[in-house]
Amino acid sequence: MRPTLEVADIFRRHGDTFRAVQGDRLSHAQRRVMAAIEACRTAMLGGHVERCEDCGQARVAYNSCRNRHCPKCQGLARAQWLADRRADLLPVPYFHLVFTMPMPIAAIALQNKAVVYDILFTAAADAIRMIAADPKHLGAETGMIAILHTWGQTLTHHPHIHCLVPGGGLASDGSWVGCRPGFFLPVRVLSRLYRRLFLEHLQAAFDAGDLKFFGDLAPLSESAAFAEHLKPMRRIKWVVYAKRPFAGPQKVLDYLGRYTHRVAIANSRLLACENGQVRFRWKDYRAQNKSKAMTLDAGEFIRRFLLHVLPKNFRRIRHFGFLANACRAAKLPQIRAVLGAREQPKTVEPSDYRERYAALTGHRLDICPICGGRMIDIGQWPRSSPFPHTTPHCDSS
Repeated sequence: MRPTLEVADIFRRHGDTFRAVQGDRLSHAQRRVMAAIEACRTAMLGGHVERCEDCGQARVAYNSCRNRHCPKCQGLARAQWLADRRADLLPVPYFHLVFTMPMPIAAIALQNKAVVYDILFTAAADAIRMIAADPKHLGAETGMIAILHTWGQTLTHHPHIHCLVPGGGLASDGSWVGCRPGFFLPVRVLSRLYRRLFLEHLQAAFDAGDLKFFGDLAPLSESAAFAEHLKPMRRIKWVVYAKRPFAGPQKVLDYLGRYTHRVAIANSRLLACENGQVRFRWKDYRAQNKSKAMTLDAGEFIRRFLLHVLPKNFRRIRHFGFLANACRAAKLPQIRAVLGAREQPKTVEPSDYRERYAALTGHRLDICPICGGRMIDIGQWPRSSPFPHTTPHCDSS
């Protein structure tokens, strides 16, 4: 069922004013995301006409924008990704680690998204890999899925990495080394190594001229100022925390389904858009996860949403260790053989997107809303004229 209020509705009502106020401060990527979300499942993108085989009810099913920032376009992508990952699961405990960064570093990341987010992935994955390889801890090669989130509950910029890690690793002799029950790796050791690796990579990026600074951060373009900015970052604690281990593979998939294809805010959290203000639900983690409501000016809501637009072609889900794309096909069968686990059979999904959606999610898109009969395609619906402030092409970047 369609929510009563969507991010698209807010963009359509207040987007033109926001674009006019922001002017050149609004990037091309942000404009494209706004245009895609505004056009999603409207006549702008065209669609197809369906008619019920039983009662004759007709409707137009408009096309999706397929933009990865759109709250409406993640369902099929999420279901397909989960189906692909199900075959990779091992019969071992799984751990959930979260790597964050201090606010002064997050400010640099906001102005250098591609570079610093890459560093976040690399430092977190290398810290896990290096500590796991140490014979004092695990002494094995581990694997992980890492997922980037850039937002907090109130849409502020809060970049962090969620890492899903099997509880063990592949030893050099090909055997499987399991971790201690309920414990994967020492978080304090991970935190210190992660901090060191991150700051080393950040300094290297600065030395290579890969970091750009503007506005309040413009003075950091000078070497002395940048070094002074990083000095306290080497002493403070960088937050790395481990959540409770998952109770079985299905819980892992449930978690992945909630986290992998999230956008900054789901339409279901929106409460109202009235008198130029947007009200939405948020969870206060400092108050025992209490649900609260926040009201923002519509322009501020849009600004915060657009903080989380990723650079084009940036991969926000990555695989490392024995789960990396380069070696997963060879190492997973080896690990399963050692563990005595069967390989999950792969199913062939239908080519038709409606049948594929039904197979992956258990829900059908071709059900008549009047009589429950089957809707069939009877023709195409052409695109309408694009909005004046954009182009009709909406990609998934």
